[in-house]
Amino acid sequence: MSFKKKSVTIAPAVLLVLLGCEPAPPDIPFASYGDDYASKTDFARVEQEMPLTREDLAKITPVNLEALTQEQLDQLYARLPSGPIPHGAYDGTFFFADGGGARRLAEIVGGLEGIVIDKKLDVVNRLGERLWKGKVFDRETRVLRNMIRDRWILEKVLHTELDSAEKVVVEGKRSWLFFPMKAWLLFPAKLYCGQSRLDGRRESVVIDYAFNDDLEGYRPDVDYLVARQGLYIRDEIRMIRPGFYLGRAYFAHVFGLNFALYNDEVANAGYESFMAGEAQEQDCWPGTQAPTLSAATS
Repeated sequence: MSFKKKSVTIAPAVLLVLLGCEPAPPDIPFASYGDDYASKTDFARVEQEMPLTREDLAKITPVNLEALTQEQLDQLYARLPSGPIPHGAYDGTFFFADGGGARRLAEIVGGLEGIVIDKKLDVVNRLGERLWKGKVFDRETRVLRNMIRDRWILEKVLHTELDSAEKVVVEGKRSWLFFPMKAWLLFPAKLYCGQSRLDGRRESVVIDYAFNDDLEGYRPDVDYLVARQGLYIRDEIRMIRPGFYLGRAYFAHVFGLNFALYNDEVANAGYESFMAGEAQEQDCWPGTQAPTLSAATS
């Protein structure tokens, strides 16, 4: 009996994770900056002097986004268009970047207290990875729900039962028994185009949880956590390329963290036309300074 060797291809980003290596940041241009706010460059100037090409955007992955500082993420976000309002299920990852959001609090406090805050954020990050698996968009109704795994954590904290909530299969994911991974759809939000809290030169796709209590399927025993009675969360997203969005989460008007959304099917279907320079659909106001994405092809 003879056996043939099978050739297995592993994406570089996945290989880095398997080896426990830190991913390198994407090789795209950023304006120089210092620690003080006065050193930060105006976003309009960054876009004019350092426009991003589609080849630049093709270098970005959900993994290497996490290697960027908060200032670099801000400069990237400011040079992106909103793209179309997504539809369907998108895998999600969130992260705290150095120099901004909740991580900035640890840097400001410094010393032992800063180290403690930083460690707590790492715990929150690990817990969030177990709970949150992404978002499911309904473009027609302009409603979104979040995919929540390991519901027992929420059940224990909130003293409620969540098994009756609507469930979906998380595409491409398997449970520890190799059965399809399921997630519970919780925390509904409204979808619309609105002004970015970071960069008002063009709109973003807004994910608004404030008044989710008037949405069908709202559960007062759990969904209030992200609404105005709870964390008062408002997200906004812009498109890096088809099927891939960079997001920002705000808690009671204060920036908290970054997140990435990715749909493999949409990404694969739109990649060739995107790289060929074809115009991309825009649901939101693009502003008077056209996003470089629609013009730059090389």
